[in-house]
Amino acid sequence: MWLILTLYRVSPIILNEHIPVRAGWQANLVSPAGHVVEYRANRSLSSSTRRQISGSIAISLDTKIEDNVGGKPSERGGLARRLGLFGTTMAVMGGIIGSGIFINPYLVAERVHTSALILGAWIAGGVVALLGGFIYAELAVRLPVVGGQYAYLREALHPAVAFLYGWVLLLVIQTGGMAAVAVTFAHYFLELTGWPINASFLAAAALTLLMIINCLGVRAGSRIQSAMTLTAIGAIAVLEVTGLLLGGPSHVALHPILDSPVSANLLLAFGSAMTPVLFAYGGWQTTSFLAGEVQNPTKTLPRALVLGVLGVIAVYTSVNFVYVRTLGPDGLAGTMTPASTVMLTLLGSNGAALIAAGIAFSTFGFLAQSMLTAPRVYFAMAQDRVFFSKVAWIHPRTSAPVVAIVMQGIWAIVIALSGTYAQVVNYVVAMDSLFFGLTAVCLLVLRRRARQQGLGGFEYRVPGHPWTTLLFILAEWLVVISTFEHDPKRASMGLVIALAGLPVYYLWRARSAGAKTA
Repeated sequence: MWLILTLYRVSPIILNEHIPVRAGWQANLVSPAGHVVEYRANRSLSSSTRRQISGSIAISLDTKIEDNVGGKPSERGGLARRLGLFGTTMAVMGGIIGSGIFINPYLVAERVHTSALILGAWIAGGVVALLGGFIYAELAVRLPVVGGQYAYLREALHPAVAFLYGWVLLLVIQTGGMAAVAVTFAHYFLELTGWPINASFLAAAALTLLMIINCLGVRAGSRIQSAMTLTAIGAIAVLEVTGLLLGGPSHVALHPILDSPVSANLLLAFGSAMTPVLFAYGGWQTTSFLAGEVQNPTKTLPRALVLGVLGVIAVYTSVNFVYVRTLGPDGLAGTMTPASTVMLTLLGSNGAALIAAGIAFSTFGFLAQSMLTAPRVYFAMAQDRVFFSKVAWIHPRTSAPVVAIVMQGIWAIVIALSGTYAQVVNYVVAMDSLFFGLTAVCLLVLRRRARQQGLGGFEYRVPGHPWTTLLFILAEWLVVISTFEHDPKRASMGLVIALAGLPVYYLWRARSAGAKTA
């Protein structure tokens, strides 16, 4: 292996092994192709993060490190880095485009009533999502490790905060969302086929199939997810072209811009309309969970996050333009299924069947992305010894965290069969946005630490920081406040579920400490 290693002060660096980090040293790694990767120590990083970053350094070089560049697992049984830019970008888009864009627009039109405000809400939501993409991109460069958001919370705030995120993610956020989307997929699939099957059982079958596929490895899961995402985008493109060519006179009105005078009530109404918009844009952050399996993550992840979010902004804004153009603000507010209404109006039953197929593919693609990404959080928790150790087991041939995948899949199936998924998802709406804001706070903390230790040299930085970061935090926490105000019972239940994880965390910590001293 051709490698020039230049060290400042005294500290060794060992690729693909534990890095004995001491504050105050840096290393320049120069590959034969002339690429220089600067790594500076941070004494605050956990041992698991240091081990993973050492693998990321190796990935960044034009070296012949067979276990990483070739996509094979390391000798220590780590996850294999097999995802490139396309697969990672598709994971970003697949995590966002689900059933929301086909349903949520009517909620927006119910709360604001002019073309400008409706389209403005979707553009504003896209800006917030893009700011989030910028923030997670820099976090991914600073900590290109498995677990993504979980790891950011662990390193910047406290391991207990990270555990609570993983706890709620497993019990409700990810699994409850998967169950709800799986049942939506089942309803549309049965509408197309007419099969006499219970929707909950079909949802469970879909989850089981995706669970098996993802156990075959990240590449197999990524291919299925990419195919479904591209098919969903194709269905949306058909909807847009049909609406533009056959939609008749446009119902988009430039005047009036506002539906009431500028006031606090108007701002509250617009904020209320932003809630379903932000929900529809949610999901891009889950790609950060895959950081440990992305090739050259310090470059690939930021590019994929920004490209994926920009792609979804284009899709969401254009499809809502078609909704408003064809149905008008009042017509859009009057239908809970705007996509089906547009296609049924323009192409009859064949059009409705076509968009139903598109929605089925879209929801299946979202399920594939969810099954692919979140198990890496539970895997990271097990590596930190705050969860069952078996969850960190990796299949020697597929390099997939099989136990984590199966555990998540089984719980999602249980929720789908119980029929309580809608209530479960409502419990944690506030918690999801709360952790979004806390993750953005992580960037403020890591930047401050870097300044204090004289560190820098990162390839990507959030434009407009800290103001853009603070704006994102404000937007997410306004959703939290709004949720507690409008649905205090379910929002409080979500908080109770989250806080119930604290004694579990300290129990695991005590158990882990006891195992070390034994």
